[in-house]
Amino acid sequence: MQSQRSTQSRLDKIFKPKNVAIIGASVKKDTIGYAVMKNMLDAGFQGNIFPVNLKYSTVLDRHCYHYIGKIAEKIDLAVITTPAHTVPGLVEECGKAGVGGLLIISAGFKEAGEEGQKMYEQILQTARKYDMRIIGPNCLGILNPFLGINASFATRSALKGNIAFISQSGALGTSILDWALDQNVGFSYFVSVGSMIDVSFADLIDYFGMDNNTSSILIYMESLKDARRFMSAARAFARSKPIIILKAGKSKEGGQAAKSHTGSLAGDDAIYDAAFRRAGIIRVDTIAQLFNCAQALAMQPRPRNNRLAIVTNAGGPGVLATDYLIENGGRMAQLSENTMNKLNEILPAHWSHNNPVDVLGDATSEIYRQALEICVRDENVDGILAIFTTQAVSEPAKAAIEVVQVARERKKPMLAVWMGEQDVADAREILEHGKVPHYRYPESAVDVFIRMCQYSQNLKLLYETPSETPHEFVPETEKVKKNNPSRIGSQ
Repeated sequence: MQSQRSTQSRLDKIFKPKNVAIIGASVKKDTIGYAVMKNMLDAGFQGNIFPVNLKYSTVLDRHCYHYIGKIAEKIDLAVITTPAHTVPGLVEECGKAGVGGLLIISAGFKEAGEEGQKMYEQILQTARKYDMRIIGPNCLGILNPFLGINASFATRSALKGNIAFISQSGALGTSILDWALDQNVGFSYFVSVGSMIDVSFADLIDYFGMDNNTSSILIYMESLKDARRFMSAARAFARSKPIIILKAGKSKEGGQAAKSHTGSLAGDDAIYDAAFRRAGIIRVDTIAQLFNCAQALAMQPRPRNNRLAIVTNAGGPGVLATDYLIENGGRMAQLSENTMNKLNEILPAHWSHNNPVDVLGDATSEIYRQALEICVRDENVDGILAIFTTQAVSEPAKAAIEVVQVARERKKPMLAVWMGEQDVADAREILEHGKVPHYRYPESAVDVFIRMCQYSQNLKLLYETPSETPHEFVPETEKVKKNNPSRIGSQ
């Protein structure tokens, strides 16, 4: 516990600093030093920002220091953006100046051959000597939207939210920030870890697991150095905060590509798969699944099992959803006799009489709601998928309001597919505000339901304990002694 508090305190210097120094801050707009300095100023950080560069007296109207040791205030976080060969010396300077933590954006170390490896090891030794934690090198940077921190060279900032996102790829991070702004997805923290010279996935899971602004942890992973620590951290927090991983390098070729990118071999994918399940982690295959799962788990309760009921006003999308569910390990809920009788009472004679429940294209929003309510009450149903297509007499927004209402009243996961674009834009906004995850295509929604089910199953593994010794068990001591006399005596 003491060690965890110490780690928390030292990482606070990086993620919750009061004084930040940008080493390599520049007036040249095509440099990383300029981008980081400008991003920090534009983000609204309330602490002090100190540019450090031998070449300038001012940077972006701030007094520029030639050496970090010349700054009177104690620096919590130093961001290093200078060429690789200068970094070991700068880390030493930071240590002597009492800097709390380092963010090394510079590239050209472990991934750059033998000389880079030597500098890499020198940097780590120096940081340990002065008890400084390091994120990076070869990374995009970090963001903490709640404190107005954008210590990165990303072209976009981040909205406030409850997702902590950790990426081993800086370039992927910039794309996700752009996508997230468009999709109104917010973050508690956004961290590009780069080569992970020091601060690891395990450290960050421990840190974000204790953070009040974080409800889920998303990771883009290419390789893993300390599997034991990672597993321990994940198991500790997966019960309370979903940990969702997009693991790259599944193929042999992909693994080699990951090695050239991060300097670490990706490893056997089957081992990762088994380890993730055992640690309660959700594994996904695409970026879209990464955020879809996080959104759904933040908005909806977990399913008890994998039996899905589908309510739709169009047969085709219901069939597509059914196919995807069965092909990927889910089950269609077998509706009870009582449920079927109640549906017969409210639906036209030629409704589907099965799951998927096709209420037909001319169904009113009221009929749609009643069908949802009847299905969600069925004990054989673990989750509901509401599918809606626009037709001449349909009312997408009114139907969305009904879905939100049913979802609020019942403790089963509700997912929605409102197909189309402009005709359903208002309806999607209603679903969003009502905390009902919505998707454009049936397969996307079903995929999320299946992964939510996998998460529930993974958590059951976490809670498993060895079975008790049977009450009537009597050890055959004499038989064992007779067969293995030497071993008994050596115990």
